[in-house]
Amino acid sequence: MGNILEIKELCKAYDDFVLKNVSFALPKGYIMGFVGQNGSGKTTTIRSIMNMTKIDSGSISVFGLDSVRDSIAIKQRLGVVFDSMYLAEHLTAKQIERQIRPFYKNWDSKDFFDSLKRFSLPDNRVVGDFSKGMKMKLMVAIALAHKPELLILDEPTSGLDPVARDELLDILSEYIQDENRGILFSTHITADVERIADYVTILHNGRVWFTGDKDELAEGYAVVKGAESAIPEGLKEKMIGFHNYRNGFEALIRAEDMVCLPDKLECEKASIDEILVYIAKEDKNAVHFEDNTL
Repeated sequence: MGNILEIKELCKAYDDFVLKNVSFALPKGYIMGFVGQNGSGKTTTIRSIMNMTKIDSGSISVFGLDSVRDSIAIKQRLGVVFDSMYLAEHLTAKQIERQIRPFYKNWDSKDFFDSLKRFSLPDNRVVGDFSKGMKMKLMVAIALAHKPELLILDEPTSGLDPVARDELLDILSEYIQDENRGILFSTHITADVERIADYVTILHNGRVWFTGDKDELAEGYAVVKGAESAIPEGLKEKMIGFHNYRNGFEALIRAEDMVCLPDKLECEKASIDEILVYIAKEDKNAVHFEDNTL
């Protein structure tokens, strides 16, 4: 099982943001959920994979090819769906297909129009009149029409109603049945990641906070609650995003630290959403601590 995507020590600096030493890999035949707060660096990473952003250092390999040197060859084998419409909205799907197909050697017009029928999309109506869900399905149809080996989706379910989201996830699940393919799926809707992803990478403040098997993440962290007085000595410092309130406290804890927990404290499996929330709380705690020590 080889990797369809490998990122090693990726760095990119802007005036107000730094992507630092980002490394992760996606094996063939799997879906990776790519999550993190707004501004965590997900879109910068995706733009770097696409060679739409000049990286400062590090390397990106797609299909074993260099993302910069072999950019054109990679894009022939890559399908991308962004969170906003990048197509001319005064054109119909039929006109858009006619414009795009010359750029791809493996473009299949029959597959494209079959997808339109499957998605109940008209080919003779200007796409500016499409709903958000219809536009997203059109972009998926375009991304799939040249038979890509890797799909990259940047917030594709944002703003979709539950039915459209469910349809899109079904499409992705069907696509990945070919074990030579892969999907990198960036989203804020972590329930979608928990439903279809095999791997998860969490970006936080431009760095990789976690990357690995989704089950490893689920088993590696828990939410602990109870009376602050019941916390064993030295354990509070190991907790992530500690938050106390009138009747007790809540925090995220690593699985290896749970062996120290007394029965008085309650422990629950942490969702990806909860993990992101406690990571953010940890930042606020750090700022609060620094302010109090000035």
